[in-house]
Amino acid sequence: MKPQVHAFFDEATNTLTYVVQEPEGRACAIIDSVLDFDYASGHTDTRSADAVIEFVRSQDLDLQWILETHVHADHLSAAPYIQERLGGKIGIGQRITMVQDTFGKVFNEGTKFQRDGSQFDQLFEEGDSLMIGQLRADVLHTPGHTPACLTYVIGDAAFVGDTLFMPDFGTARCDFPGGSSATLFDSVQKILALPDETRIFVGHDYKAPGREEYAWETTVGAQKALNVHIGAGKSKEDFMAMRDARDATLAMPRLIIPSLQVNMRAGQMPEPEDDGVSYLKVPLNRL
Repeated sequence: MKPQVHAFFDEATNTLTYVVQEPEGRACAIIDSVLDFDYASGHTDTRSADAVIEFVRSQDLDLQWILETHVHADHLSAAPYIQERLGGKIGIGQRITMVQDTFGKVFNEGTKFQRDGSQFDQLFEEGDSLMIGQLRADVLHTPGHTPACLTYVIGDAAFVGDTLFMPDFGTARCDFPGGSSATLFDSVQKILALPDETRIFVGHDYKAPGREEYAWETTVGAQKALNVHIGAGKSKEDFMAMRDARDATLAMPRLIIPSLQVNMRAGQMPEPEDDGVSYLKVPLNRL
């Protein structure tokens, strides 16, 4: 089946949110939503999520799933906000528990913070499937960027999160806690084993040098032939050497500190303190 895919690009975070609709029906899923956040003021805004909600309502769609490809480090998830207005179940990879354990310690969350993934409605692992109306989605566990990264293969389309970018930009970084360039290489091979004509939808685009427009759709065949980091038969050893050296030069994402605290809670803010306000922590010299 060939799902209808509607993309929403958030230029502030270079993030793609997708509405994936069954080809002949009303059922849909939302993948990787965005809650706008101004770090300087600590203010949140819902304009990006509202645009997606308005589209779903305008098309009279039935939202069944709000899916996360992983715990994002560069934007906050709007999953709870969308769920409150449109329904649907929030899903992520089963190894979210590893991410929660790691960053629960980084942010000194204490015993009140549950590290069992219970903040999400559904935890997926390799080989699981879900239905979007009559449209089947299969789950690939594709770690390396983070331990919990998933690829959702929905009909002829694969939603790869940060594992792969457009062919002219390459692959995800692997230097976050639990990341691994060796693991990422193996995960990419799973994606490249899909049929060449499979459409790939990436989680971000940063416009590679020389490209004037943002882009987010490619194919397995194009990735195999043209990906600058891993295409044309590059070896695992060469990839690991390139990826590790490149990652050593990268700064932390601008929104990593608020994003991790919110996203490991399925998009919920930390528990309000005794003044009724939620606070985000800045751990010194931990990341």
